[in-house]
Order: sequence, then C-alpha cells, then structure tokens
Amino acid sequence: MRVVIQDNYEKMSLWAANYIAARIRAHKEDRPFVLGLPTGSSPIGVYKELIRKNRAGELSFANVITFNMDEYLGLPREHDQSYWYFMHDNFFDHLADMKPENIHILDGMTRDPEGECARYEEMIREAGGIDLFMGGIGVDGHLAFNEPYTSLSSRTGVRDLTTDTRIVNSRFFGGDPEKVPAQALSVGIGTVTDAREILILISGHNKARALARTVEGGVSQKWTCSALQLHNAAIIACDEEACGELTVDTYKYFLDIERSQRL
Repeated sequence: MRVVIQDNYEKMSLWAANYIAARIRAHKEDRPFVLGLPTGSSPIGVYKELIRKNRAGELSFANVITFNMDEYLGLPREHDQSYWYFMHDNFFDHLADMKPENIHILDGMTRDPEGECARYEEMIREAGGIDLFMGGIGVDGHLAFNEPYTSLSSRTGVRDLTTDTRIVNSRFFGGDPEKVPAQALSVGIGTVTDAREILILISGHNKARALARTVEGGVSQKWTCSALQLHNAAIIACDEEACGELTVDTYKYFLDIERSQRL
C-alpha cells in the first residue's frame, strides 16, 4: 500500500487529479481506459481539476469509460440527491469530450435490483475491467455503500444502509434521516479490489480513525476499507488532518518513502 500525505485537501486533490490524468494519458491499449468513480465531498476537488485540465486541452476523456460506485435505490435520476444527478452536475456535464454512452451509473429506479447489479458486473467485465478505481471512505471505514461487516469478497448488489450512514447523509436531505433512502445499489468490495489500481481519498480529522484502521489495523469485515491492504496497487491520498491517529513511525515512514516518488 502507498500512502501519499499532502498538506491540505487542495493539495491532496491536485495530486490525485494529476495521478489520474497521467494514467489516462499513458494508456496505450486498443480498448478505452476504464475509470471507477465515487460521489460525495471527497472527490469534488479532484473533479474540478480534471475538468480544468479537460477544458484547457490538457486531458481528453474521449477514450474513457466510467463506472460509478453506487446509487440510492428508489431515487429517480432527476432528484437532486441522486448520484446520477451529482455526477452530471459536478463532473460529466462540464467535460468537453465525454461521450454519454461511456458513462455507467446504476439505475436506482430499476424494478429488478438484483438483475441490475448482475448486469453492471457484466458490463464492467465486457469493458475489460476497471483500470483505476477512485473512491473515498466513510468515518466507519465503509467503501462505497459496503457498510461494516459486508463481505470482503462481495460483488455489486443491494445494500441496507445503517442508521449512522443515513444520519451522516441526512445533511443532504434537509437534516431528516428518514428522507434518506434505506437501501442503495453498490459495487462490492470484491468489485473494487478487482481493479488494476485503487486510489482512495481520505481527508479531514473525522476520517483519522478510519485512515489508521485502513493502514495499521488488521484486515477485517468490520472495517471494509482494510481490504485495501491485500491489493498490490492500492494508493491512499490523504491530508495532514486525516493523519491524526497514525503512529508517529507510520507517519514518518510514508513521508520518507514518498520523497523518492513522483506520481
């Protein structure tokens, strides 16, 4: 596992955006570059920088296919809290050359949730697998909507959301947890760890415990983020505030090892 520590959220976002851009530019295979994407507050800075690069002619998305991590079950696309709406409002609609047919987001209004999830896994396979999956984690370490105790080999499926997750997300629903959907469709931990590379964004003091568990704790279903320890090409990009519960030796180790790295 590689841990890249930056001074603040802005520098973390810039580093991550530069890393993703470099991977897209370096992709020489006949098939498109396949990029996994999250929603939430963590990737906003990355999306802004990728948009800037694209609009400035520094980065093309014409040969990029995307798969989003998750979607609320029961929310139509037009709802301002659906993840389809979020992604278009914060990213896709601002790219000059993103092809609509290359955008894949789980259908929260499907009448066959299990079938939709199986279809999504098949589309990922048909695309050649995900080259790089960017994500974030919750304060309890959940990755996508894979709450604590979700199997570390799980695939895309229906997830029941915990009370804590609904309370945290209620800030987007007028502060009322009851307005937050009780279920979501989500890629599994196994779906994420199948990616050739994983880049996880962790920022803020409230994520410090989750970062420490991800890096220093044992692999456990209680902390689904800990599955990253088993991946050969997992990177965590974090800011100083998120490092508050790392041991001093761990913190110094990753700072030292990164001095010789570029991207």
